[in-house]
Amino acid sequence: MFTKSMLCAALAAFALTACGEYPQTVVYKQGEYHGKTDARPYDGPPWNGDKAKWENDIRGRAQNQNEYKRVN
Repeated sequence: MFTKSMLCAALAAFALTACGEYPQTVVYKQGEYHGKTDARPYDGPPWNGDKAKWENDIRGRAQNQNEYKRVN
């Protein structure tokens, strides 16, 4: 009896999940971008919009990853 009631409850839950489905259509207008705007990489907290500092840090990071520079 317990398994029959569990089976009915599971079947009811499975049947109800299909009721919440709705069509997912995209409305696209030619030439318009509706996504989020992209932030510049140097707008984050470490650099706070200072592009020159960001470029200097990126250059330094690249040099730290340079195997020839690290060995010699």
